[in-house]
Amino acid sequence: MRMETRTVRLRLAEPLRISRSVTAARDAVVVTLRQDGLSGAGEVVSSHYLGLPTELIHRQLASARPLIEAMAAPEAAVEQLGNGTALLAGLAPGVTAALEAALLDLAGRRAGRPAYRLLGAAAAPAAATARTIGITAPARAAALAIRLAAAGFTVLKVKAGAADPAEDLARVGAVRAAAPSARLLLDPNGAWSVARARELLPRFAALGVSAVEQPIAPGDHDALAALAADSPLPVIADEDAVSRRDAVRLAGRVHGVNVKLAKCGGVFAALRICEALRGSGTEVMLGCLTASSLGIAPAVHLVDRARWVDLDGHLLLAHDPWQGIGGADGTVRASDRAGLGVRPTTRARA
Repeated sequence: MRMETRTVRLRLAEPLRISRSVTAARDAVVVTLRQDGLSGAGEVVSSHYLGLPTELIHRQLASARPLIEAMAAPEAAVEQLGNGTALLAGLAPGVTAALEAALLDLAGRRAGRPAYRLLGAAAAPAAATARTIGITAPARAAALAIRLAAAGFTVLKVKAGAADPAEDLARVGAVRAAAPSARLLLDPNGAWSVARARELLPRFAALGVSAVEQPIAPGDHDALAALAADSPLPVIADEDAVSRRDAVRLAGRVHGVNVKLAKCGGVFAALRICEALRGSGTEVMLGCLTASSLGIAPAVHLVDRARWVDLDGHLLLAHDPWQGIGGADGTVRASDRAGLGVRPTTRARA
């Protein structure tokens, strides 16, 4: 196999404000594997929060190149990864996820089969995805909610964690009034203390919020579990649930775990987390970073394993250089095309 990389700048249609930062753009490094006239691709995005700058991504991909190019074919690598072999050990989870995605894409294209079939699903998975509304004025949030509900979105995720909790309550109330039929998720990104969370969660429950992600700062699984035990809303761990080990420690103690491929290390690590949580009472959320359709696609092939789906990163972009997973109508869908099923848009370089 031959490996190529290139960097694309992904710009958001408008800056997204959450409790800890504002994102307007990020780099996406595209990994392409070529063999016998076919190619497979994966994507890793830069992330300050995950400690993954663009320069580190390129260094790690360069270090992995000899191993990748020495592989005779992607099928054996996919089989090893599926069996739990640490084939790509030592790389950041996001880099591992991108290389796995490229191998899976190429293996699927060589076999003429979509990725979900290689991952054990019989039919193309599809699911309603949440659409994120950042920390913004209530009137602006309401206008967005009206537009998104009209487009077909049935799940809206509202960011929280403003300095004044009254702003968060007003924003959620405005979204609820504007989209009364939508299911609402709340995400403070760990901005609250335990005391503030205990005070606020009943008030958000009264506004019709159906679940909350990471209400308190990460780093104390016991505190998160204790909060979940008394919460009027399901509590989903996100920043506290990075690895399979984290998921095992939280199993049965929180209501959900947000599995992001860029956090855990790719589709096979995600599948192992799903298996570890099975029967524990803790359910799976599939989440993402802001990324293109190429970066989101591997998770879309897993949506049949999740109770909550939050795969809207590509929908936040001013221009998505890839297409093939839908989402603009509120539903993401795995394609029946071979591999990941995505292809460059007309404005993107093939």
